[in-house]
Order: sequence, then structure tokens, then C-alpha cells
Amino acid sequence: FPSRLSRNCSCSALAGQWNSICAGNPSNIIRSCDRHGCGHFGASRSQRTHNGVDVECTDGSTVYAPFTGKIIRQVKPYNNNNAINNGVLMSGGGFCVKIFYIKPIKYNGSIKKGEKLGVLLPMQRVYPGIQSHIHIQNCDLSDPTGYL
Repeated sequence: FPSRLSRNCSCSALAGQWNSICAGNPSNIIRSCDRHGCGHFGASRSQRTHNGVDVECTDGSTVYAPFTGKIIRQVKPYNNNNAINNGVLMSGGGFCVKIFYIKPIKYNGSIKKGEKLGVLLPMQRVYPGIQSHIHIQNCDLSDPTGYL
């Protein structure tokens, strides 16, 4: 799969090109800090570093495709079957991302920028008091913040 950009692409040319990811958050505001951690790229976690960005979203809200491409397959962030253990791997336009904590409308096939990708799963059931969010992570583990 392609990484987030092709080698011949200018990073600044793609900055801010992703669609609004969650209904009710048109500016893709990143989750601030709460008792469960912070949502920015590189935030400290208990035994690791946060390799993605958490975009604020309300449980049950519509989630949109950030760019035009293909949904490749289902991905799961955890090794258990909790209420939010779902997501998709998608690729297109020089990007490759994993999007977690959603119930997608499908696990493969084409999707257009801004098209409904799914809905946010009930984060409060797993992490009471967390600021509910979509986790978006580049496949190459680089910082996706500039594309929001």
C-alpha cells in the first residue's frame, strides 16, 4: 500500500486536504487531554507513544471518508471483543490510514471523500469519561495532523 505520500509529492500541497471526518466537528478538532490521555500525535501512553490523532466525535455520530480511495479491509485496535474494537484500513490518493472505533458501512470497496464511512462506536462503554473520538493513524506511522 502507498504510504501517506508519494516521494514526488509536496507535503504542503496536501495539507488540510482531508474531509471533515465526523459529523458535528467540521474543523476536525483534535481531542484534548482527559484522564485517559491526550489525542495529539506522539502523546504519551502507559507503555507506548500515541501513533495517531484522535478527532473529536460524539458516540453514534456519522463518520465520513477523509479522502477518495478504497476500503481495503477491517482492522481492530485491540486483542479483545470490547464495544469499540472495530475499524477500517483505507488507501487512496497517496494516503494509507487506519480508522478506529467505528462501525463501517462496508469492509471493502471504493469510497469517495465525504461519503459516509460508518458511525462512531460507544466509547463511553469502554472508557467512561473519555472525550469520544475517531482515531486516525497513517500506515507508515507518520503524523497525520497536517492533513486534518
